[in-house]
Amino acid sequence: MSHGLLWMPLLLAFVVLAALGWAERRRQSLFRSWAEGSELFKLDACGMARLRSGQLTWGTIGPRGIDETDSLPISTLQLCELMADRSGEAPLTEEAQGPCRLRLVVDGRDTELPFADASRARSWIHALMSKARCEL
Repeated sequence: MSHGLLWMPLLLAFVVLAALGWAERRRQSLFRSWAEGSELFKLDACGMARLRSGQLTWGTIGPRGIDETDSLPISTLQLCELMADRSGEAPLTEEAQGPCRLRLVVDGRDTELPFADASRARSWIHALMSKARCEL
């Protein structure tokens, strides 16, 4: 009986890990179907985003599925800059890494797109601005 009780924590850990793996697989398959046909897309710990037909859309994936937070046309994109994650209105330095946010200005309206990795956000800025120039 005592040997069986020793294995209980391992069994519980296995069940928890299997459930977490299933949730991540579901998250990724939902994202794949949502991002299909997009020109530019991302999925990270902060959320997801896609550029399809000149429309930039972003949101999160939760227990109930995809929740689109906001959307904007990139043809009216006026400004795109990389901001530090928690320091208010401070722009991100070139050597900084880690979480950050993309500040997008469209028709005088500010919106923010969170990123978990600054290097990926930098590459997104270049790709997004080149697509925006093509749309103009």
